[in-house]
Amino acid sequence: MAGGVPGAAAVRQVQTSRAATEGPLVKWLLIGAAGLVLLWLIVLPLAVVLTQALKKGWDVYISALSDPDALSALKLTLLVALIAVPLNTIFGVAAAWAIAKFRFKGKGVLITLIDLPFAVSPVIGGLIFVLVFGANGWFGPWLADHDVKIIYAVPGVVLATIFVTFPFVARELIPLMEDQGQQEEEAAITLGAKGWTVFTRVTLPNIKWGLIYGIILCNARAMGEFGAVSVVSGHIRGETNTLPLHVEILYNEYQFSASFAVASLLLLLALATLLIKSLYAGKNAH
Repeated sequence: MAGGVPGAAAVRQVQTSRAATEGPLVKWLLIGAAGLVLLWLIVLPLAVVLTQALKKGWDVYISALSDPDALSALKLTLLVALIAVPLNTIFGVAAAWAIAKFRFKGKGVLITLIDLPFAVSPVIGGLIFVLVFGANGWFGPWLADHDVKIIYAVPGVVLATIFVTFPFVARELIPLMEDQGQQEEEAAITLGAKGWTVFTRVTLPNIKWGLIYGIILCNARAMGEFGAVSVVSGHIRGETNTLPLHVEILYNEYQFSASFAVASLLLLLALATLLIKSLYAGKNAH
C-alpha cells in the first residue's frame, strides 16, 4: 500500500511516539516523586551515617575502625566473602549450564531449590543450620565427638552466607543462557570442539558480563548479610562477628559514634561495589 493509508504498525508507532513526547507535567511529576523517594529512603539515611560517624572527630572515627574487634570483624567479613562468592560462582555457572542447555527430570525442582533463599527468611535459614549442626541437632553429637565445631564458629558463618547468596549468580545466568540458545555450542561441537573448549571459547564469552554482574550482587549480599549469620555466629567478639554484627553490638552498648563509624566502613564497601557495577554497566553498554 505504498503512498496509501499507513499500516497498523505505522499508526501504533506514531501513537507511541506521541505518548512518549506528550505530557511534560506528568513526566516531571514522576521524576520529582522518584527523586523525593530516593532522597528520603536512601540519600538522607546515608548522610546520617556519615555525619554521625564523624560527629566526634577523626580521632574517634579512626579509633573505632582500628579497634581489634572491628579489625577482626572486617577480616572475617572479607574471608567469608572470599569463600562464599567463588563457591556460589562455580555452582551458579554449573546450575545455569545444566538448566539452560539440557533437558532432564527434576529441572523444575532444581530451579525451585535455587530460588528457596529468596522465599525463606535469612533468620529461618540460619535456624536450619542450628537444627542440623547444633549441639542438639541431627549431626551435633557426632560433630562433638569428633571435635568439629560449625555452629558458633567460622564454618557456620560461611555456610549461612553461602545459603543466602547462592541464587544470585545462577539467577543472573539462567535467563541469559536460555535466551542465547544452543546453536553456537552445537556448531562448535560439530566442528570437533570438546566440552571444556566449548565452554571457555563459546559459552563463557557470551555470559561474561552477566556472570560479573551476578558476582557483584553475590559479593554485596555476602558482606552485608545479618539475619542468618546472627543466628549461627553466637556473637563472639573477635571470633565470629562480621561487620554488621559488630555494628549491632556497638549500638546496643550505646557506643553510637563507633557503631556509625563501622557502619560507614560497610557503606564504603557498598559504594565500591556500586562503582564496579557502574563500570561493568558502562562497558557492557558499549
